[in-house]
Amino acid sequence: METIVLKFGGSSLADNIKLNIVANKIIDFYNRKNKVIVVVSAQGKTTDNLIKEAKELSLNPDKREMDVLLSTGEQISISKLAILLKRLGYNAVSLTGWQAGIYTSEENQEAKVEYINTERIEKELNDGNIVIIAGFQGISDKKDITTFGRGGSDTTAVAVAAAIKAAHCYIFSDVDGVYSTDPKKVQDAKKIEELSYTEMLDLSNEGAKVLHNRCVEIAEKYNVLIETGSTFNNNIGTQINGKMEESKVKSIVKNDNLFLITLKYDTYSADMINELYFSLIDNGIRMTNMVNNSSSSFNVSFTIKSSDLLKFQSLLEGTLAKFSTSFTNISRISFVGYGIMNNDEILTNILKILDMNSIDIFSIQIEECKISIMTKEKINDKILEELHHELIN
Repeated sequence: METIVLKFGGSSLADNIKLNIVANKIIDFYNRKNKVIVVVSAQGKTTDNLIKEAKELSLNPDKREMDVLLSTGEQISISKLAILLKRLGYNAVSLTGWQAGIYTSEENQEAKVEYINTERIEKELNDGNIVIIAGFQGISDKKDITTFGRGGSDTTAVAVAAAIKAAHCYIFSDVDGVYSTDPKKVQDAKKIEELSYTEMLDLSNEGAKVLHNRCVEIAEKYNVLIETGSTFNNNIGTQINGKMEESKVKSIVKNDNLFLITLKYDTYSADMINELYFSLIDNGIRMTNMVNNSSSSFNVSFTIKSSDLLKFQSLLEGTLAKFSTSFTNISRISFVGYGIMNNDEILTNILKILDMNSIDIFSIQIEECKISIMTKEKINDKILEELHHELIN
């Protein structure tokens, strides 16, 4: 018997009708003589609602207590699914992160899996149970509940698959694979049959909402075969594996959740850069693409996520108050495909289209599997459609 891991996202578990669809999919895998581990997210908008409720109590809720609160969403999912499977005549057991032996670092809301004690999972599998594990959560050595950040149930699934040496890890959601671009924005988007870990990691890091980036890192390290697919059909999905085949552009991601920040001050010293950097880090704001525009005065540009803008604005009233500041919502378009840095024609075609549309470029970053272009303002999705038509056949 092979051991497999199935992961189901929140949209797949949103109500009792969908829970029954998920249960039948699990039963199908179980009846094929597999040992089945299921990892689940919180139902629907549960996590968003819990965050909203917490912020009605405090604008800056304590991170430890937020992890205690947010972990309850996944616990509701595991118990409901176990109840349903038992009613349908199948042995099932629900396990929280700590019951499943998932030990993590101590960072609340951004914890990393350190090791998994698989003893309880293996016992339940050997007893013939379908094991249902709460995703997104674990426990630190201090016995505190921790969470992995949004999308962290993917990380749970792949980490468990690696620890248990599962033959396959399936990631199910409401889409049936990874596409050449966002199919909600471009009608001609094509499903990709196969991606390397490196390509998938680039897509995740650039904002493609398919897989949590840390889960891809774990999959690559432990050579876990991932297949993404839909909960609601049996179409062939996208396989994520270690194969690296040179190609043209496989997928294009447009990320509009970025702000370009510029800080200015009359005088300049290297210490001011350090002061800025540590001020942002200490407040949980991650900057990228920093550019020092002057050697005679302080004129620094960098980007932050839209979700960090409120925290940044609060710093402007405190530690960063001396700087004059401007910020603009911008876009970053990333083109992913192994070997594309060696194909000059690709960048030439990209720049031609951007030029024809009078797009002002802030920066260009070229890597082996990725070309990323940052614009100086947010751009229309129509550009994405033009680029997709030109670069992906």
